[in-house]
Amino acid sequence: MLYTSWFVVDPLMSLVIVAVILWSSWALLRESVQLALNAVPPHIDPAAVAQHLRSMPGVVDIHDLHVWALSTTESALTVNLVMPAGHPGDEALAHISQQVRDTFGVQHSTLQVMLSASSQACSLQHTQGGAHAH
Repeated sequence: MLYTSWFVVDPLMSLVIVAVILWSSWALLRESVQLALNAVPPHIDPAAVAQHLRSMPGVVDIHDLHVWALSTTESALTVNLVMPAGHPGDEALAHISQQVRDTFGVQHSTLQVMLSASSQACSLQHTQGGAHAH
């Protein structure tokens, strides 16, 4: 700049560097905001997850499906599965969890079983007040 007197080059180069930094960090900023808001990861369609869960053997219905990102590479899911009395048990739940992992890439799933409305009793633990814990 001393020899050419092109004093505009320095601020222009600074603006170019700022633009490159913003462009390269935009995806990270967007993912960070989504993580902070517990947003559903963009590669997971909650409606497709719900439909898939409802199609699993022994599942009558689902309630309270929640999917969120744990990090930029891992996601989690919680859901209440309505199943008939005498459902297949832990093996069926492990199969459903594996299906969710394989199909949607959800690494951590929490599946809670509720008995269907046709069964009057709830096999889940009761709270001390006698109310059902669902």
